[in-house]
Amino acid sequence: QLQLVESGGGLVQPGGSLRLACAASGFTLDYYAIAWFRKAPGKEREGVSCISASSNRTNYLDSVRGRFTISRDNAKNTVYLQMNSLKPEDTAVYYCARSGSRWLQVLDEAYYNVWGQGTQVTVSS
Repeated sequence: QLQLVESGGGLVQPGGSLRLACAASGFTLDYYAIAWFRKAPGKEREGVSCISASSNRTNYLDSVRGRFTISRDNAKNTVYLQMNSLKPEDTAVYYCARSGSRWLQVLDEAYYNVWGQGTQVTVSS
């Protein structure tokens, strides 16, 4: 069974950091570009960042560029999202998703076909 499981969410104060992890089971992450999406209350889901299978290509939503870093450890079958300088507007449920491509750099959910269940990130004082 193809599965992605996110972890690492929680409550953090503005300016704080969190690292999300996305662990895969039932398939090998090595062959796929992976992305993080988020959905805030009352808003549509948006793409946050993506990384190619070989880690040599990344893309970021403009509002998180310079604060968030996506990485992957294929040996651990896991993708990470390091989030620094968090802001209240980063509050959302964060999802990881697998594309059908090694190289995809598009942050459009239509291109992703395996999704995790999400992890809540709340940025509040």
